[in-house]
Amino acid sequence: MSQFTESEERRELRKAVAALGAKYGEHYFYDAAKEGRKTTELWSEAGKLGYLGVSIPEEFGGGGGDIGDLAAVCEELAIAGCPLLLMVVSPAIVGTVIAQYGTQEQKERWLPGLADGTATYAFSITEPDAGSNSHHLVTTATKSEDGWILKGGKTYISGVDEASHVLVVGRTADARSGKLKPALFMVPTDAEGFSAQEIDMGLTSPEKQFTLFFDDIRLPADALVGSEDAGLEQLFAGLNPERIMAASMGTGTARWALNKAVAYAKERDVWGKPIGAHQAIAHPLAQLHIDIEMTRLLTQKAAALYAAGDLMGAGEAANMAKVAAGDAAAKAVDTAIQTHGGNGLANEYGLVQALASSRLSNIAPVSKQMALNFVAQFSLGLPKSY
Repeated sequence: MSQFTESEERRELRKAVAALGAKYGEHYFYDAAKEGRKTTELWSEAGKLGYLGVSIPEEFGGGGGDIGDLAAVCEELAIAGCPLLLMVVSPAIVGTVIAQYGTQEQKERWLPGLADGTATYAFSITEPDAGSNSHHLVTTATKSEDGWILKGGKTYISGVDEASHVLVVGRTADARSGKLKPALFMVPTDAEGFSAQEIDMGLTSPEKQFTLFFDDIRLPADALVGSEDAGLEQLFAGLNPERIMAASMGTGTARWALNKAVAYAKERDVWGKPIGAHQAIAHPLAQLHIDIEMTRLLTQKAAALYAAGDLMGAGEAANMAKVAAGDAAAKAVDTAIQTHGGNGLANEYGLVQALASSRLSNIAPVSKQMALNFVAQFSLGLPKSY
């Protein structure tokens, strides 16, 4: 089979997820955001059908697939107008880290809920004074008689109000050197000393952003996922899947916007023929289609490299895909609005609501500039700039 063609199983998965997405659609997503509801019905049904757990190992209730399968689910839901950010966070980042570094007991405790959609977990690394600089994190975990004491805080953390636990990137003192190294902890959101403050965002989404405060939270010893002094390796285990998933969501959003623009350009008649007959309308849409197809191929390449165990190759492709998808999503929504003219800014047409979130795709979960830093350093061999 050609390496540019997805497997029959994945193509069938896409069809099934697309049908589920069509059942809900952008109006469901926007209404939930407007009314302060969550996408609980969609999330639950996707879980029951096995779509959320496609990349979770079979022994823990998942489908046993790889990150490319989960990315396909994410993309198809975004094409339907339901870009579920928590898919990037919960099954992709947290699920991958626990599957790779968790103990057998931790896997049995936390993975089945991810697989069937009954459990949702958040991930927190970003801090107010650290941003993308993971070496400057100040959230620290200190050993106690029976576990750990966590102190610090995080910001711009997604979906905390929907999560039972947050996988927190903290720092512990290395037993040999005394230097602080990253370590990962599963922290219950109802733990004493845990508090969250919602950030007022200009995004139309049921999924919210929060600033977190950890005030001497006492954790049991088995809250630690992986080694306490494993350094950056275990931290970055979830970041390639994160970028692949973000690229898939951006690609899905771009395809959703392009589909709306094309449909409008075919039916809108101003000068005796559809506006799509004019090159000023047709060419930007054709260019978008090209950009999106290139992004899809790059994302699929990243997923294939990751599944094959080529983590460095996957890191390069995933960062490039993230940049390409962020550009495509922002450009697609903007072009679709322009195609609609004044109607593009009317809530009825469902595009203006996506303007901020499509712009966010160039900022989160990693900024375009940091992704370009990776490519400059590791792909081109240029000197490190930071």
